[in-house]
Amino acid sequence: MSAKKILTVEQRRALLATPAGWLACGFGSGLTPVAQGTFGSLAALLPWLWLRELSLPWYGVVLVLGFVIGVWACNVAGRAIGVDDHRSIVWDEFIGQWIALIPALLAPWWIVVAGFALFRLFDVWKPWPIRWLDRHLKGGLGVMVDDVVAGIFAAIVLGVLMRLLA
Repeated sequence: MSAKKILTVEQRRALLATPAGWLACGFGSGLTPVAQGTFGSLAALLPWLWLRELSLPWYGVVLVLGFVIGVWACNVAGRAIGVDDHRSIVWDEFIGQWIALIPALLAPWWIVVAGFALFRLFDVWKPWPIRWLDRHLKGGLGVMVDDVVAGIFAAIVLGVLMRLLA
């Protein structure tokens, strides 16, 4: 099965049968028939409203734990549906989006919108080294790492924009 196709009923059941599958599909946000990554990134904004209240060190702890758990969950989910990085697996978008929004932790709402847009841009465009990582790393680590790097790129650009506009 191509990573571009919609999940079959059996794959959906296999994915949703475990906590790892629920997490990997972003609590269902990755199960939309189109734009799964965008819906996953949008869904990531809901918990981010709580996360942004954390101190920066605790925010970092959540990111690291979310990444580690995400590697496991995406690995389990990929095996359950038979596709390593299926579009419905969007936990990587959650972590990448939260990384992209680090500069927006104390910023006005439009910075959050810009951070969202920048993360989606880097996640879809996949400039080097993101594209290389996406193609060469497999399993849960491969699912997660390219979005982490996209989030880092977006955070850097967002930080620079905020500095230029300050």
